[in-house]
Amino acid sequence: MIIWIASYPKSGNTWIRSFISSILFSKDGKIKNFDILNNIDQYPTKQYFKNLITDYNDAVQIQKNWIPSQDLINKDKKIKFLKTHHIYCKYGENSFTNNSNTLGVIHVVRDPRNLISSIKYHWSLTSNHEAMKKLFDIQNATGINVLKNKEYSFPVMISSWKNHYNAWKKIKKNYLLIKYEDLIEDPKSQLLIIISYLKKFLKFSINDDKIKNILETTSFDNFKTLEKRGLFNESNLDETGQIKTFFNGGPNKKWQDFLEKNISNEIEEKFEAEMKELGYLI
Repeated sequence: MIIWIASYPKSGNTWIRSFISSILFSKDGKIKNFDILNNIDQYPTKQYFKNLITDYNDAVQIQKNWIPSQDLINKDKKIKFLKTHHIYCKYGENSFTNNSNTLGVIHVVRDPRNLISSIKYHWSLTSNHEAMKKLFDIQNATGINVLKNKEYSFPVMISSWKNHYNAWKKIKKNYLLIKYEDLIEDPKSQLLIIISYLKKFLKFSINDDKIKNILETTSFDNFKTLEKRGLFNESNLDETGQIKTFFNGGPNKKWQDFLEKNISNEIEEKFEAEMKELGYLI
């Protein structure tokens, strides 16, 4: 069955994926390159729909085969982790996932005000206002011919930040919420929470040395160094087809330092209930 690592883009999904990969797929907890992250694949991508659909850009075909594709993924009855930015949704009779395929979800959330600069860069937008509109856009989708690795160039429905958050929290089955800000503030405590969560389903060895190595080698600075060596294959392409840096701005960039007051006010007004629920607003 699938444990989803679900998030709106640029919210810390890769960080959580690296934690889990280091815990489960390394002996000493050290990440020397990004190959270890391949143990946690992305969904949806082309490989999971081969022999199921004839047109990878046909939304109707894709929706009808969400569950059949996951049935095939789970055919061996093993626990798997899949990263997704797709909204948890239902179109007609077609649900993105269901209880028979889903074991749980690790839901990664980030303050939408802090997302603006990352979204602006990620989607090659020209202003913070454009990035804000992306956060508000209920039709927001991505994934077609924008990635370095074409296997991952596949339609992904994201919707607005509000819809995305409210949708994934509906999965009550083994639900774990991780806030990006808590990862920044105290990565060790969040790592220990994730270890405790994983122990409900899996047996693995862990000790203080391994935890120390995980925290050191999953840092932003180490990831940035590895990316500079050409060891990361999930980067976006810009409008000229050139590879864009994935680990760009850094985790400590705060919205108060770059965001216009009118934009932060509008975000707070649109997402007031959700931001209060998450503790981003009082």
